[in-house]
Amino acid sequence: MAIDLEALYIDLHQHPELSFQETRTAGIAAQHLRDLGLEVEEGVGVTGVVGVLRNPSTGPSTSSGTQVEDFLQPVVWVRADMDALPVEEQTGLAYASTAKGVDPAGTTVPVMHACGHDMHVTAMIGAVEKLVAERGEWSGTLVVLIQPAEEYGAGARAMLDDGLLARYPKPDVVLGQHVTPLPAGIIGVRSGTQMAASDGLTVTLHGRGGHGSRPHATIDPVVMAAATVMRLQTIASREIDPQGVAVVTVGSIHAGLKNNIIPAEAKLELSLRYPNEDAREKVLKSVERIVRAEAMASGAEREPEIHTQHTLPATINDEEATARVSSALRRALGDSAVVDPGMFTGSEDVSWFARDAEVPLVFWFWGGVDPARFAEALATGTVEKDIPTNHSPFFAPEIHPTIEVGVTAMSAAAREFLA
Repeated sequence: MAIDLEALYIDLHQHPELSFQETRTAGIAAQHLRDLGLEVEEGVGVTGVVGVLRNPSTGPSTSSGTQVEDFLQPVVWVRADMDALPVEEQTGLAYASTAKGVDPAGTTVPVMHACGHDMHVTAMIGAVEKLVAERGEWSGTLVVLIQPAEEYGAGARAMLDDGLLARYPKPDVVLGQHVTPLPAGIIGVRSGTQMAASDGLTVTLHGRGGHGSRPHATIDPVVMAAATVMRLQTIASREIDPQGVAVVTVGSIHAGLKNNIIPAEAKLELSLRYPNEDAREKVLKSVERIVRAEAMASGAEREPEIHTQHTLPATINDEEATARVSSALRRALGDSAVVDPGMFTGSEDVSWFARDAEVPLVFWFWGGVDPARFAEALATGTVEKDIPTNHSPFFAPEIHPTIEVGVTAMSAAAREFLA
């Protein structure tokens, strides 16, 4: 009996889990992979799942175990991520999430699949089901990665550090896809830099606390933070070539507990994006210069602290492999369905798999927006306003045909490399 992918998607959407807490999601994915005949290992990189399908050209393999030498060539790794975000869903859907979770700080937060990872898992399970059904038409080894903690930029690294390449064969190619606010039915893929590199920084500014009525006896870190935030905005607008790309976002500011107490410190959390290593080096140096200069200008008696929380490399699609995937997608979905979406300034950790294995990566986007709704917004110039993007509390892909296109795209791309 075919898997009810719509029911699977709705179930995953209603039961989102935060990064490295995806035990229910992992269990569901693992069971579906087992039911499809794959060898499955759970708990890889905390909550990750690996499924393996060996498929010789003469028929189903009878080999067992997960010894690297047992695997059949070629080897294709396909990856889907599964974690959700601390966002309160506001879509109004009948199947909207009302889930709560506990974040790393111990705070109870709302949880939502605001980035579409529930769709990623659903499409992956559907693609594996399709590949199993078509196994008489291809041969090789399919390795399915259900990855945790992409939102932390840590899940791919955790799976690799847990010995993924030691226990499973080196891939010939790594494939991945991401649902995004393009019209449903459209695939966006390009060779070269598909997504930006990123660093997440925590900046701690040290002042001198005191009574709110005596600011002259303090060094106010709130004012220091405000000046720093404003100055940081000049990096992209005044220090980067207008033809270049750089994003400096201050995503959170934390300081103080009461209106009549000037606190002793303020913390900023920064998200930085850039297309290449040269831009990265320039932006990081500028951030450090500005943070330290504003602290000095405020009379801080202690140097600010700058800590890197994560570093993600640029997601760079291999030229030759991308050409092959693009051709396969056009054959499967039609020439007009495949477009060049340009570089996205968002970031991903999928490329760690290809980088560690030293093999090509192809990562693409597929649309999840009702085409008529997208066309109307495009005609009125209101795409940014009316089409919710990833991480929005209103983000929710159309179930159909998004699932079907995701299944077709992933299975067609995998088949391109499976002999």
